[in-house]
Amino acid sequence: MRPRPFSILLVLAALLVTAPVASAATAVDAPTKVIKVGRQKVGYRSFGSGRPLVLIMGLGGTMDSWDPSFLGALAAGGHRIVLLDNEGVGRTTRLPGNLTIRRMGDTTAGLIAALKLKRPDVAGWSMGGMIAQSLAVRHPKSLRRLVLMATAPGDGKATAPSSDVLKTLTTSTDVNGLLGFLFPPDQTAALNAYVTNIVKRNPFDAVAPRAQFAKQVSASGAWLVGQDLDGKRVAGLKLQTLVGGGELDQLLPVPNQRHLADLIKGSQLVTYPDASHGFFIQHQDEFVPRLLTFLK
Repeated sequence: MRPRPFSILLVLAALLVTAPVASAATAVDAPTKVIKVGRQKVGYRSFGSGRPLVLIMGLGGTMDSWDPSFLGALAAGGHRIVLLDNEGVGRTTRLPGNLTIRRMGDTTAGLIAALKLKRPDVAGWSMGGMIAQSLAVRHPKSLRRLVLMATAPGDGKATAPSSDVLKTLTTSTDVNGLLGFLFPPDQTAALNAYVTNIVKRNPFDAVAPRAQFAKQVSASGAWLVGQDLDGKRVAGLKLQTLVGGGELDQLLPVPNQRHLADLIKGSQLVTYPDASHGFFIQHQDEFVPRLLTFLK
């Protein structure tokens, strides 16, 4: 006997209800992909949906160094999150010659073009903020809005890291020595929560190779003292910019963020008196809504 059409529809509906549904990727489980950008292969991850937000990691870090709870909150706010590893880190290959902030900015611009992101918003943390500035001045049509987190200017007027940080940078090639500077001494709970969150990714590797870390230190130093020509062009930026920092930051002290906010006309500045280099992690509940409002 031939089944009636509505019976077939009921069976199909039941199968759809009971069949397992694949969950959307998150910061913890989004796959790492590789794409060709010029002479380079660039490792990246993407998850979420909505207007793209490209996040650029700082000194010595990898994509795994981003707090997944922070990224998840941004994705939940209606953004496609795009992460990348900087040159010589993770799945991103090295190029011949000296590593510079400018070159890492060009790599990021190349990734944006290769993924056809169509003027995403761009956020950079620490050295990643330097890279984001270089990207913005060299490729202004590659992004819509700029977020600079705990970073510094490159016009030769930067405030140097504290003596403790400089000692760590000059006596060690291991980025782990900088972990203690992300949060103030009385914020051990925030530090522990950050470490607990980032190790949820499996496999987990949040540290750049030692040799590449040393090259990043050199590139960042050249930016801070004004040797990278892009740093002097930041004052001419005309795109909407949000600058954030922690007032207890020893890595890139808060005068740097205040100077950037003065330098970039019309930019917004937010600082947190009890926070350090990882201010946006410590004050995620306050900063994420501020950031999402800025990106509307």
